[in-house]
Amino acid sequence: MVRRFEGKRAIVTGGLGGIGLATAERLAAEGASLMLADLRSPDAALIERLHALGAPHVSSFACDIGDEAAVASLVERTLAELGGLDLIVNVAGMMIYRPLAEIGGAEWRRLLDVNFLGAALLAGAALRDMADGGAIVNVASIHARQTSPLVAPYAAAKAALESLTRSTAIEGAARGIRANAVLPGAVDTEMLRSSPNIASGLEVIAPEDIGTPAEIAAAILFLASDEARFVTGASLLVDGGRLARL
Repeated sequence: MVRRFEGKRAIVTGGLGGIGLATAERLAAEGASLMLADLRSPDAALIERLHALGAPHVSSFACDIGDEAAVASLVERTLAELGGLDLIVNVAGMMIYRPLAEIGGAEWRRLLDVNFLGAALLAGAALRDMADGGAIVNVASIHARQTSPLVAPYAAAKAALESLTRSTAIEGAARGIRANAVLPGAVDTEMLRSSPNIASGLEVIAPEDIGTPAEIAAAILFLASDEARFVTGASLLVDGGRLARL
């Protein structure tokens, strides 16, 4: 296997499950050192598995990505333990399912903090502390373009994240820092499996329209790699063509 990330140091938020873990596994296999940020703490077996895949160094940080102080500590610890920072993959996210008329300010702020603000704070940290030539990949969603009932805060945050990606690309250009987004469709993760919209039949997704975390991770790694040197400020739909048919 070509190890495109040999010597690279990466933060992956939401790194202990779903798309985040699939991304961490692929980065490990291609030689990256990892800082996994998640609300949970990993078990020793997971850390050992990532080492066995090829990661020279694996650390974790129990972090509420919506908390500004926690994000600052995440970056500080990454720089200290990994010796620098070359890549950020923003995966962490959450959803609630509720009509707009029933969503209060506290819930709006929480959803925006987790799905958008954490990535915005990490973008600022990257432009201060990331090595020249680094890369940021934001995991947005097709909900940024076309959405369904009861998920307004999630859709709004993902649309903001797509816009943030373009702004980060502009401001990072002078130092060769690229920023891109992937917009997954339905992916076989706990977030999809626990969706009350699907359980109720309000949203119907054909089995062939459901991707795997590994398929999203493959797109993330392309955008993070030097193969995408001429790609920045872009949003890549990774949805099996679902959005084109809606």
